[in-house]
Amino acid sequence: MKAADSSEPAGHSVLDRLGIAEDPLTVADPVSFLRSLASTGVALMKNPVGVAAANARLAIGMAAAVKATAERALGGQAPGPMTPVNGDKRFADPAYTDNPLYFLLKQQYLLSSQLVTELLDAAGLEEKQDSKARFAAKFVVDALAPTNTLPGNPEAIRTAVHTGGKSLVSGAKNMLGDLKHNGGWPSQVDPTGFEVGVNMAATPGAVVYRSDLIELIQYEPQVKRVHAVPLLFCPPWINKYYIMDLAPGRSLIEWAVQHGHTCFAISYRNPDASMRDLDFDDYLRQGPLDAVRVVREITGAEEINTLSVCLGGTLTAIALAHNARLGDRSIKSATFLNTHTDFTVPGTLGVFTDEATIAGLEKQMAKKGFLESDKMAHTFDALRANDLVFSYVVNNWLLGKKPPAFDLLVWNNDSTRMPAKMHSRYLRSCFLHNEFARGELEIDGHRLDPGKVDIDTYVLSAVDDHIVPWVSAYKTTQLFNGERRFVLSTSGHIAGIVNPPRPKSMHWTNDALPADPQEWKDNAVLQPGTWWDDWATWIANQGGPTVAARRALGSKDYPPIEAAPGRYVHDRA
Repeated sequence: MKAADSSEPAGHSVLDRLGIAEDPLTVADPVSFLRSLASTGVALMKNPVGVAAANARLAIGMAAAVKATAERALGGQAPGPMTPVNGDKRFADPAYTDNPLYFLLKQQYLLSSQLVTELLDAAGLEEKQDSKARFAAKFVVDALAPTNTLPGNPEAIRTAVHTGGKSLVSGAKNMLGDLKHNGGWPSQVDPTGFEVGVNMAATPGAVVYRSDLIELIQYEPQVKRVHAVPLLFCPPWINKYYIMDLAPGRSLIEWAVQHGHTCFAISYRNPDASMRDLDFDDYLRQGPLDAVRVVREITGAEEINTLSVCLGGTLTAIALAHNARLGDRSIKSATFLNTHTDFTVPGTLGVFTDEATIAGLEKQMAKKGFLESDKMAHTFDALRANDLVFSYVVNNWLLGKKPPAFDLLVWNNDSTRMPAKMHSRYLRSCFLHNEFARGELEIDGHRLDPGKVDIDTYVLSAVDDHIVPWVSAYKTTQLFNGERRFVLSTSGHIAGIVNPPRPKSMHWTNDALPADPQEWKDNAVLQPGTWWDDWATWIANQGGPTVAARRALGSKDYPPIEAAPGRYVHDRA
């Protein structure tokens, strides 16, 4: 993939061209959050009227909160000036309503949070800097919530009393353990009882191909007859593949196998320093394109269907446009789950993908040849800090409990590294310059035109996805030709994928594909059941006629190497 300046190696930035070896501010603040907050302070000095107005509203609110608290102390039920936003569970404990002091503490915090928002409004920063400042300010404000402290958390105090202080001892042990083993971040999951290859990534199969970058897993058939067109699962390279094979009964791969598909899956190697010079082109050729070749050779099929998740979908989309330029019809259909192909609406991740931030990341990656896995993991955690960080501060450190034992969180904690050159090119070409959607991405010196892709596509997104907003995922339907279907699931980025049949499952459908995603949703029908059922019907039509299932895995040229899930999935960061 060609970046804006493809001659510039990963790890080199404007600082290098100026002859500056290292920027201490970049090291201390690679995403420029502190500098954005400092810019806010400077801007507010130029708008004293706005600052005064915000503080006046704070004073009025505080006076109303004190008045309501006094009435509540006398037995009244006066409402306060502020109420938590919908979905904010931090103040659900009855003490924040019934106890006047906790009621006042909640009101003071909510009013102070509102003040921060109003000051950011008054600062009037330019869009990119404003987004960073708001993100950083929200993280700080969330961290300072009284619920994250022992005196400010009535449940933690009650638990300490009821356990005779044992919860505090357990909490202190948990905190010290996290400081020692988890970089000071609270642990999100208790992995006890979960084992990859036993009760996770457990669908029977075998590795039938291994390169320096991928393993290709073929799964054993579980029905007598299967569709003639095989199905290849393409994961993101930034996570372990088994989000698609999470656990028996919760595995999309298992579901496909049981619905009569000959299934294969790519498992990427966890990058180390030796892979620092692998580029996006290498991942394209040695990833999905190589896997497609091997699947065809093993099965003898002329065409295959693909299902891709998140960044795996971005890579598959590029592969489709590359094949379209060459007249290669080896991919019959493509399913995209929660995938960016047009990065016009990057979501909250856009905060982390401006020039200054990418240059800072390149500096970090140049030292080791890769981006440490915890950097990416903590980035995603910070996107939903109350749910993914501070709720565990309360649970683990204040209440002294173990984090939950949940397969989805075990997978989420099984992070992977990012190879330096590849990750730099991806961030610049996709997030920074949106080259693919603009028809400016080059492979082999040729620009790719997504409009030339005319195969059938199924695009799935999740309404609460904070990583790939559904309105962004919808844009894929406008890039490609061919028959297209868009389905919107409930839940978020990951739970929207791991969506087996259950009573509460629902999804939206609409056969029309207007340019405006909101118009699509306004006219969509909310359907009962999981999108898995909808996709099962669609992919069955793409699978062609049924034939007798081949029980032997691999082929003469590609004999089974070892049982699934293989070796690469066990590589730890």
